[in-house]
Amino acid sequence: MQVIRFGIDLAKNVFQVHGVDASGQVVVQRQLRRAQVEKFFAAQPPALIGMEACGSAHHWGRTLQALGHEVKLMPPAYVKPYVPRNKNDARDADGCCEAVSRPKMRFVPIKTIEQQWARALHRTRDLLVRQRTQLANAMRGLLYEMGQTSAKGAAGIEALLQRIEAADEAIPAALLFCLTPLAGQWRALDGEIGKLDKQILAQVRQQQAALRLTTIPSVGPIIAHATIAAIGDGRQFASARDFAAWVGLTRKSHDTGGKHSLTGHISRAGDRDLRRLLILGASSWLRQVRAKPDKGSPWVRGLLARRPVKVAVVAQAAKTARIIWAMLQSGQQYRAPAAA
Repeated sequence: MQVIRFGIDLAKNVFQVHGVDASGQVVVQRQLRRAQVEKFFAAQPPALIGMEACGSAHHWGRTLQALGHEVKLMPPAYVKPYVPRNKNDARDADGCCEAVSRPKMRFVPIKTIEQQWARALHRTRDLLVRQRTQLANAMRGLLYEMGQTSAKGAAGIEALLQRIEAADEAIPAALLFCLTPLAGQWRALDGEIGKLDKQILAQVRQQQAALRLTTIPSVGPIIAHATIAAIGDGRQFASARDFAAWVGLTRKSHDTGGKHSLTGHISRAGDRDLRRLLILGASSWLRQVRAKPDKGSPWVRGLLARRPVKVAVVAQAAKTARIIWAMLQSGQQYRAPAAA
């Protein structure tokens, strides 16, 4: 009998496949080694294939699509209700096969190689920035234990590096032996981060959509590039609020017994890295608005007047996310709100 729907539990080496026919009867239930997956599905007639959006899912989605199949990726949390207890690979594949047939299931668009490469730029940059921060904190801490302090910020760490590189007599020789390799690693990481920043900026200059996004207050090349790498044109979201909810910037709702309530906390669902970038951009922008109120819109000034700064930062980040989605959908330039 012809298989019309497959569920695949992805893994590193052993893949579990579950297939059903038009009547819902199980026709295929077997394990495949990595080298067998492409050959097996090349011999199958076009079918609907469901997989969890996990590691290597986008690669296999592109591969199976090229063989003529319709591939849909699903968030793992949405597949879990269809997996019986006593989890194993076979039941995971069965759950994927059942979940992909549900009419209300939400799907994850399969990313292109370009999108995945763009996301790799940001993940690499984020890792190097965290490592550079760890090195800076380590050098400051070692000197502080010796009763020596340094100023905050980039200027402070630059002065500290110059002291270490010049072998400052105030630093004990034994401690200098430990600080020198840390300073060298900090310099190397800083140079690599600069190269990544130039690469991201060059890509932004080649993308009209990204250039338009950089005209939004609180959005720079990093946020514009990261957003397009994550969602493309954003057509998978039905509205601006859906995009803000996916990023995790909307408040949680708890409705029961006909009573509707919104908690004071954002959901923090979806893409954590993109949410962090939007909040950092909003924080930088509101810092400028607090220093020069004329730069901000009436909405921002009113928000800062009646709410705590951190609440205003998250609200601005959510508003920025909605503006980004609207601009991607409409293809229009950013229009600053008119003064009341």
